[in-house]
Amino acid sequence: MKIALLGTGFGQAHAAVYAARDDVEVVMFGRDPDKTAKAAGRFGFASGTDVEAAFEDDSFDLVDICLPIGLHAPFALRALEAGKHVLVELPLAGDLAAARRVTEAAARGDRHVFVDMFERFIPANQVLLDAVDQGTYGRLEQLTLWNLTAHLWPGASLGLKVLPLEAMHSDMDLITRTLGLPRDVTVTTVARDGDSAAVEATFAFDGAIARSSVSSLMPKPWGARGGYTATFEGGVLDAASTMGFDGKPTGTVTACTADGARELPLPPADQYTAMIGHVLDVLRGEAENRIAPDSVLDALRLTLDVDREVNGPR
Repeated sequence: MKIALLGTGFGQAHAAVYAARDDVEVVMFGRDPDKTAKAAGRFGFASGTDVEAAFEDDSFDLVDICLPIGLHAPFALRALEAGKHVLVELPLAGDLAAARRVTEAAARGDRHVFVDMFERFIPANQVLLDAVDQGTYGRLEQLTLWNLTAHLWPGASLGLKVLPLEAMHSDMDLITRTLGLPRDVTVTTVARDGDSAAVEATFAFDGAIARSSVSSLMPKPWGARGGYTATFEGGVLDAASTMGFDGKPTGTVTACTADGARELPLPPADQYTAMIGHVLDVLRGEAENRIAPDSVLDALRLTLDVDREVNGPR
């Protein structure tokens, strides 16, 4: 499998996963030749600055797009037109119309489009989704999601302009997959400066409420921590995870019912490794696509609703 990896920023997170595999060949593309060569060299990859090669070179099977959000949909459409499979860093697009164009183009052709909904590969989140689908504890009544992080990615802003689309999208996916779309959204914010802020969003449903709390106000030794508390009619699931400087998460889920509390066993998993492994499994015909573009539209719609409350119309 030959992969054109577009982007030297967050693209390095994908590069680290590819570098640990022996079944892919990767070329990393960026605008700055020195920066691109340095980033690619860290992983033993070739590099280039002519992004047109990603679409025109017939040897590339997959185009992995880790570029600014405004380029996600146009580059995905370009890759599909060139007959390539596509992996797009989240969100799929900066507006619903563009996301729908990608979804429709994927449906018309025989190339796969994947959206990096990495949180779908976190074992603790699968526990929540299974409990909702199977009615293990009855109806879900309250869902609280939290994600508090330090600045672990040099040069990346985590201010109000980017938090909704780049940090809350995964929460919106969990909310829409468990409760659907809300009838009301309320958002409050605080900003330390242009790069550090916090957003609290609450969502009202018929017979249920949800909340998403995201912050980049934490000191660096904090790392990144998150989790959820899901309250059902007949019990509670409480999840917590940490991610240190190595990027390897740890997590626990505790189930609490009238009979007591117990920690549920979770398989070890690195969500980015699992996501890319799933992409390659699908392309080999060994799995069905779990992160196709049509499956992310509700989450994107809710994410854009929150973004409008925070930043106004874009």
